[in-house]
Amino acid sequence: MSLSMYQAAVPPLVCTLENLAHILSKGSAHATEQKIDPAVLLQSRLYPDMFSLTRQVQIACDIARRGVARLADTEAPAVEDHETTFEELVTRVHTTVSYIKEFTPAQIDGSEEKVIQLPMRQQTLTFTGQPFLLMFVLPNAYFHVTTAYGILRHNGVPLGKLDFLGQPQ
Repeated sequence: MSLSMYQAAVPPLVCTLENLAHILSKGSAHATEQKIDPAVLLQSRLYPDMFSLTRQVQIACDIARRGVARLADTEAPAVEDHETTFEELVTRVHTTVSYIKEFTPAQIDGSEEKVIQLPMRQQTLTFTGQPFLLMFVLPNAYFHVTTAYGILRHNGVPLGKLDFLGQPQ
């Protein structure tokens, strides 16, 4: 049985982002229970030169949204980075999941060899579809979700591996 581009892209990203929403909800509950100003957690980072929790979530959503759109040869809608609460971040994640779920296999399957130009700062990276998904989109999404998890865990939120992985489907 072969794995289609749609199967390799949409279900893993949806699962990862839904788990991120769960992780953020646990972070919000922890802040309330421990009487911690949520802004402290939202602006926390693992190291001074790294992005904050808020920015990690925004980037994870952007990577997933734009990555799937590029595979489908469409332009993802722009999303402003204005979230300042856990609830707003969870909404952003859910909005991203809803957007990704709108894509059909017919829009993404067959994109393995599609040339994708990705403007990055002062250069443009060129990929074909499969390496773009497997070596850029998925690793980036996982990196930023893992970092968000790490920030919250480092700050005492009771998270475990299953919070990151989710329940088996």
